[in-house]
Amino acid sequence: MSNASLTFSFLAEPSDVNFGGNVHGGAVMKWIDQAGYACAVGWSSSYCVTVYVGGIRFLQPIKIGDLVEVRAKIILTGTTSMHIAIDVYSRNPKQSEWKRNTHCIIVFVAMDGEGKAISVPTWTPTTEEEVEMESYARKLMLLRKNIEDEMEAKIRK
Repeated sequence: MSNASLTFSFLAEPSDVNFGGNVHGGAVMKWIDQAGYACAVGWSSSYCVTVYVGGIRFLQPIKIGDLVEVRAKIILTGTTSMHIAIDVYSRNPKQSEWKRNTHCIIVFVAMDGEGKAISVPTWTPTTEEEVEMESYARKLMLLRKNIEDEMEAKIRK
């Protein structure tokens, strides 16, 4: 399906600046959620809610005035959920090389009008890279379960 991925492209604006003069991490997280949401809605044709954002890695800063691309793609579907890989790239408009700034996985669940989870179309990997990404998502699910179990045990104490 053509709705399995999308890219947002824009300029980093002065309103996105942090105290260090770079794009604020909160702005990047907002872009991640927006691109993930648009990808999830495009895939499911339904309203979607964020249920998990994990492992956000800020690899290098984004400068004000840089061109930014937020690339979102489905890497695993469950019955009602969609795992979406998000990568944020930037480049100085005077240069041609894109730098990868941020990576994370975000999980959305499709919802009906009453707020109940509904089924989503199954995504099937077709390339070697897609198979690898699906495997990556499954490994992260297991790790996330272990983290959730640890946190739950701590909360109960």
